[in-house]
Amino acid sequence: MKVGLLESRAARLGSYWAAYLKELGVEVVTPSLPDAEALALGQESLKSESLPVQLALGRILALDGVDAVLMPQWAPVQGDAWSEALGELLSRRISGLPNMIPVPDTSEGLESAAAEIGLRLSQNAGGVRLALERARIHAAGPRAEMPPLNAPSRVTVGVIGPRILLAEDVLAGQLRQALDALGLHAVYSHELPLTEVLKRAERMDNVATAPTGERELFGAASMLSGKGAVRGLIFASPARDGASHAALQRLAAQQHKPSLVMTVDAGEAEASAGSWPELEAFRDRITLGASARAVTPGESA
Repeated sequence: MKVGLLESRAARLGSYWAAYLKELGVEVVTPSLPDAEALALGQESLKSESLPVQLALGRILALDGVDAVLMPQWAPVQGDAWSEALGELLSRRISGLPNMIPVPDTSEGLESAAAEIGLRLSQNAGGVRLALERARIHAAGPRAEMPPLNAPSRVTVGVIGPRILLAEDVLAGQLRQALDALGLHAVYSHELPLTEVLKRAERMDNVATAPTGERELFGAASMLSGKGAVRGLIFASPARDGASHAALQRLAAQQHKPSLVMTVDAGEAEASAGSWPELEAFRDRITLGASARAVTPGESA
């Protein structure tokens, strides 16, 4: 059996699934296109959908002759159908896609899900047990440490957004370059230690019922807003992702530090300060102490 593995830069446990499939003796296929070409391919088929959905589709279409595709699950926010059923919705929209199997991207329920998937792929219970044991070393994912909060001669801002946006350079790379060009030191939510983020999320009023993605966003905002070095918060959502944008707007409204809610598109703006007027105005607001607010859509006090 040939199994496709989406090498998403946002996946926390990509190395686990790669090692597990190797131990199972399954032939693993990875996307054959560079990320920019995969994104363009997905945009051709799903012009009106969000950037992460387009990128995921492009990567799937770049998998040649696979019987199934393992897809790391996304952390959903309220009203986010794509994160909750990405494979199912893609199959409804695009005919001829291979069987898509969602897999956990955190340690919670990981081995039980891996065992079920292993039996489905190999029909060999003994081989599955051995593969689970050998792949267990990768189950914790990469170790995350608190990123530096200060940089010489730069003002620090926190950037909070879905991991499936911020971790993908093909989607958020221009935002990173623009912030750097503006002389800002950005600390990104997806680079924060997840255990600490989730501890902070326990302060949410509705933590028991909040979707995973909203808990992660809340925890990251709580961590960064409490740091004295962080002068302001930027809440970034992918273009055409209404659910993430609404969740970030709700979160930004709770902040006491200067905040900006913005959307990020790919391939439409040059990575220069002048192409991001809302960022330039926000930089001036937190560095110069300007009393006049720039008229920018989505900005929150």
